[in-house]
Amino acid sequence: MDFEDVSLTALRVFRAVAEHGTFTAAAASLGYTQSAVSRQVAAIERAAGTQLLQRRREGVRLTAAGRTVLRHATVVLDEIEATARELSGLPLAAGTVRLGWIPSAGAVLLPRALTELGRTDPGLRVVSREGTTPVLVRALRAGSLDLVLLGSAPPFRSPDTETPPLVVETLTERSLRLAVPASHPLARGDFVDVADLRGQRWIAGPSSGEDRLMGVWPGLDERPEIAHTARDWLAKLHLVAAGLGLTTVSAALAPAAPEGVRILPVRGGPQEQRRLLLAGLARRPTPSVDRVAAALRAAALAVT
Repeated sequence: MDFEDVSLTALRVFRAVAEHGTFTAAAASLGYTQSAVSRQVAAIERAAGTQLLQRRREGVRLTAAGRTVLRHATVVLDEIEATARELSGLPLAAGTVRLGWIPSAGAVLLPRALTELGRTDPGLRVVSREGTTPVLVRALRAGSLDLVLLGSAPPFRSPDTETPPLVVETLTERSLRLAVPASHPLARGDFVDVADLRGQRWIAGPSSGEDRLMGVWPGLDERPEIAHTARDWLAKLHLVAAGLGLTTVSAALAPAAPEGVRILPVRGGPQEQRRLLLAGLARRPTPSVDRVAAALRAAALAVT
């Protein structure tokens, strides 16, 4: 089969695998079996005459040829979608910006930015979705998102090692905070000493690579006692409010903390800084993307 004969289905499957990072996740997102996804990827690799994906234990990574195919596949699929919308009488998505964001950005900064855009630029449509930093970076590379809000912890490495590098700017850099039940002895002061964190019960999120145990204060010299595990930050804060443990939070979440929770700085150890990054692809952004980026920068300044 020549590459000119590759089907749209194969292109969609290939983009989904590149975006989700594994065959299993791509299959789930498309409603396909994993074997069907594997067959489509094998077919497109045969047509290309070369390997497009490196299979690794932790997932897949695009080869140089794979990045070329993905770049062109994204253009083709976007054009097909635009054609379908036009034929059905729906407005074209030229004024639509696809935005991805980590959970901590969705509590305060994102609503502020989108509310302001609705007031100043009502014709601009923003569709957004939440995700982890690795998932959002893959979606950005796959062409499914135009801009992403990412988290970064020391030593503040690049979000990925692919080429060309992403265009990244720091919107905020703030110290990590501790969420404490208001009834807890540690809540009596204006800060918590790191030495007082020994022996505490923690509410943590699932381990995710460089984020380690999200919710446990970094660098503790003991094995932490994980009392509860939750992925959703609001669930974790409500568990804190119920007096069931401590958790770490971004300083940006302080205004959204429920009653019964104190958000406090920690002293006595290394400063734990966290950055919120705005990232896009290394290409000239559209005017719509520029306007959304400007609104996010303004919102970041307002909440700092």
